[in-house]
Amino acid sequence: MTLWEFVTDRWPRLSAEALQHASVVLQCTLIAAVIGVLVGIVVYRSPVGSTVATALASTILTIPSFALLGLLIPLVGLGVAPTVTALVLYGLLPIVRNTIVGLGGVDAAVTDAARGIGMNRLRVLTLVELRLAWPAILAGMRVSTQMLMGIAAIAAYAKGPGLGTEIFSGLNRAGAANALNQALAGTIGIVVMALLIDGLYLLVARLTTSRGIRG
Repeated sequence: MTLWEFVTDRWPRLSAEALQHASVVLQCTLIAAVIGVLVGIVVYRSPVGSTVATALASTILTIPSFALLGLLIPLVGLGVAPTVTALVLYGLLPIVRNTIVGLGGVDAAVTDAARGIGMNRLRVLTLVELRLAWPAILAGMRVSTQMLMGIAAIAAYAKGPGLGTEIFSGLNRAGAANALNQALAGTIGIVVMALLIDGLYLLVARLTTSRGIRG
């Protein structure tokens, strides 16, 4: 059986796993974005705080995914819980770092002008600084999403959802009929979804960033 025949024969199952894979990655990216942006807002004015926050997020990223999942399984069990926890933790670094860079790069003259027309600190942050930092924040989310697409495949080790199930099953059955096709179907599916979602991010960036900010 060729790879194409394998995919068409098992399309309902593969498409369902692909949707699960994309869904868990996008949801975890959004959760990481909320946490990462809040952390960035808290620390971006403090060089020490920014360094500590970035260092902590970087440290998480150095933990091998198999090891992190293995540590989480006794705490939260198998399935969605360890998958979501691990993906959110891994997705923090690009978002935290880009939020700090984006907010820190806002021209002081702009914020001074906003305060000069009567805006309070919260309005300056939400209406001026975050809007100007949005392209950097979105770029961090884009990097996190691409990174998590691959890491989510390893979540199959913890019985997580997605195409990683196909990859692990195919590798475990190496040498058996259609084992290679199964592993390739999962791998290629993840690559294709990553490219499609990356294109979606480019579209969102174009629609949500003003021409003045894009330059």
